[in-house]
Amino acid sequence: MNTIAEFVKQKRKETGLTQEEFAIRSGLGLRFVRELEQGKETVRMDKVNQALAMFGMEAIPGRKVRE
Repeated sequence: MNTIAEFVKQKRKETGLTQEEFAIRSGLGLRFVRELEQGKETVRMDKVNQALAMFGMEAIPGRKVRE
C-alpha cells in the first residue's frame, strides 16, 4: 500500500469516521475514498489533496521512495 493511502486510512480511523462519513465531510465520492485507501495508483491529485486537506496536509512533488 502506498504512503498516502496508509496515511489517509490511519487518520480517518483515528478521527472515528467511516469511509462514508469521511467521503461526505470531505466532499468526495465514496468510491474515490475506497480506491484511495486501497492504494489505486491512478487517482486525481486534486481529489487526493482534497482528502489530505481534512488533516491539514497536501501532496507536493518529491523524490520517489524506493521500496
